Amino acid sequence: MKKIAALIVLVLMVACKAKSVVTDATEPATFLKAKTIIDKHYSNKIEYTTLYIKSSVRYADEKQTQNVTAEIRIKKDEQILVSIRFLGITMAKASITPTSVSYYEKIKGTYFEGDFSSLSKWLGTDLDYGKVQNMLTGEALDDLSKGKYIESLVEQLYRLDDAEKGNTKKTFYIDATDFKVKKQEITQTKESRMIQIAYADNKIFNEYAMPTNVVINSYQKEGKAEISLDYNTISFNEELSFPYSVPNGYNRVIIK
Repeated sequence: MKKIAALIVLVLMVACKAKSVVTDATEPATFLKAKTIIDKHYSNKIEYTTLYIKSSVRYADEKQTQNVTAEIRIKKDEQILVSIRFLGITMAKASITPTSVSYYEKIKGTYFEGDFSSLSKWLGTDLDYGKVQNMLTGEALDDLSKGKYIESLVEQLYRLDDAEKGNTKKTFYIDATDFKVKKQEITQTKESRMIQIAYADNKIFNEYAMPTNVVINSYQKEGKAEISLDYNTISFNEELSFPYSVPNGYNRVIIK
């Protein structure tokens, strides 16, 4: 459960009535330059102060499969609180801020307090608060406006490849109809690591388009793991509390 809780931190780490986004995929996409694609992507950026999500979560690796539920509370750019439940019982909880990552899990009675550097090393991909927040809401992990990208058109998707040469390769796939992220990949070649996040089933909630299915695949030398999230409830700009405290008697985990 410790590893599962940490991996869910990676992706999570009163509902409005939703309706599916209808797009016309019959129109062939027109080739666009990277700057235009990026500008159109950010013209659809979600604006909110708080976000509340209830999700079904399926975790699977080469040894096990588990199904849990997650309650995700986000105060934009300030805090993410994730509660993991099994059969209605809270089994793990995580609090994420721009400067800290904390979580505890009940089965072994352990907790972790640290920052993103140690968690990133353990999970095999570089993280910060913004990337976790963007991952959950279907936004590009990086600020695309600050990078240089090579554009291409793959069927109805605009593909943006990071032009920077180095060990880390980043690729973003943008839908040609609504300019939302459909898939994003980060590969660290030397370490044989890759994380892939795919989004599906966009719906409108309070005039905002959100993916309701998020699938994260993590590949490392030690093996691969998949987390699939199905958002059952999404609501914006409600007054939310963020209660988090480690139960007495838990043992601290040190990640090296």
